[in-house]
Amino acid sequence: MSRQEIRGTVRSTPRSLASPRVINIHDLRHLAQRRLPKVVFDYLDGGAESEVTLRENCRVFDDVTFRPRQAVAIPECDLRTRVLSADLAFPAILAPIGYSRLMHPGGEVAAAAAAEEAGLAYTLSTISGHKLENVRAASKGPVWYQLYLVGGREVAGGAIDRARRAGFSALVVTIDTPVAGMRERDPRNGMKELLGGTLFSKLPFLPQMFAHPGWLASFFLDGGVPKLENIVIPGKGPMSLIDVTAALSHAVVTWEDIRWLKGIWTGPIVVKGVLTGDDARRALDEGAAAIIVSNHGGRQLDGAPAALRVLPEVVAAVNGQAEVLMDGGVRRGSDIVKAICLGARAVLLGRAYAFGLAAAGKPGVTRALQILREDVERTLRLLGCPSVSALDSSYLNIPKHW
Repeated sequence: MSRQEIRGTVRSTPRSLASPRVINIHDLRHLAQRRLPKVVFDYLDGGAESEVTLRENCRVFDDVTFRPRQAVAIPECDLRTRVLSADLAFPAILAPIGYSRLMHPGGEVAAAAAAEEAGLAYTLSTISGHKLENVRAASKGPVWYQLYLVGGREVAGGAIDRARRAGFSALVVTIDTPVAGMRERDPRNGMKELLGGTLFSKLPFLPQMFAHPGWLASFFLDGGVPKLENIVIPGKGPMSLIDVTAALSHAVVTWEDIRWLKGIWTGPIVVKGVLTGDDARRALDEGAAAIIVSNHGGRQLDGAPAALRVLPEVVAAVNGQAEVLMDGGVRRGSDIVKAICLGARAVLLGRAYAFGLAAAGKPGVTRALQILREDVERTLRLLGCPSVSALDSSYLNIPKHW
């Protein structure tokens, strides 16, 4: 029996999201594309430059195949795992995604509530349209706060203090954004103009908005472009959404900043954006409790390796001294299982749940998590494996050049 069944929080799936209309994450992506204007959908769906890393994040899972044990009866399949002392119903955590409120008015609040009902942890991005206190209140489960040093240490310190008082249990520090990556779809589609341009500058991009009246109505009813409620500039208030790209270039996170954060945050620190064994060991030296192997979903340095490809190197470098997580390219439960077999404690889901959010708000996130949970259980049963904790590399055929 799943955690949500134990809690009695099972929700019936809306007909528009049920099978056969929606049977996998790709179907939710299609619904999101239909609902959103091109500028918002491509922000969610796109990557940096030629999008080589974006594509490779997904494709690389095909390089690893399964070695199932046949003729094995499994009466009960245990999907549970434990990450930073939090019990998860299956090995997944919702990743931080900026601008979520542009995708759907429920944004981060809806995603956090869906995560709690599914028995999972949620990670709130600094680039959030909802106040962190409201997001925390939406979930009784574990909620982490992801930090950019936008606005400098004074502003970050204020957000950290709020997160501590609100009950966030871990701090996730993203280290791979010294500048924003060149996501070419965004300028082509008018992202800058949508967020803060003049009416005249918006004119060429208005037809795509009017072509999606449902999204447009919800956007205006929600007050238009939201402020960044968790980046509060002293004397000015919440930062405008348009200011973020420029602000990132003045917010480079260094190892010295990690040491500073250790002095003001008493909970576990998670370092996100590690792609080499050397950086993994450095993160350990600075006191990281967990490391996220990530290339930012292919949205920063195009040509960076796929996260799954470097996962074994990082796992070996950490050598059990911290928990290793991974994000990038996860679209199916079988992807989650492969990552666990290669040494990850859990994966972070990004686009996989965001497509559901963009398609239908909280019910869409719930449907995405339901699909992935069922995929994980089915994969374990087909492998002849009784539990997530029993997964290891013996269940995989791994390319020799890895």
